Amino acid sequence: MIKEFRNFIMRGNVIDLAVAVVLGVAFGAIITSFVNDIVMPIIGVLLGGLDFTTLSVQVGDAVIAYGLFIQTIVNFLIIAFALFLVVKSYNRFRTKDTPPPPGPSAEEKLLTEIRDLLKQK
Repeated sequence: MIKEFRNFIMRGNVIDLAVAVVLGVAFGAIITSFVNDIVMPIIGVLLGGLDFTTLSVQVGDAVIAYGLFIQTIVNFLIIAFALFLVVKSYNRFRTKDTPPPPGPSAEEKLLTEIRDLLKQK
């Protein structure tokens, strides 16, 4: 069982996934800082100094902080857009670097001609 577990952990997919999760968390921290420290203050200025985080309603003893919910939605949309741009850029560069598949070799062309001649007979 230990050997099987070691083989499972050492598979490339698990390692790739672990790296992706770590990079995703780091990227998420960067985007969260970008949203909280740059974008949200700009949006607040554009909306006349409105700070979403302070928006709330008191219902009895409970406080419903809907401003935090609005900020979380804005954060999500900005993060999703940033990821969209990263993936789109990656796909554009990846397709440019991929060389076109080579055409058939001289031997393959000759074999194709022979096959076609045999079909005609």
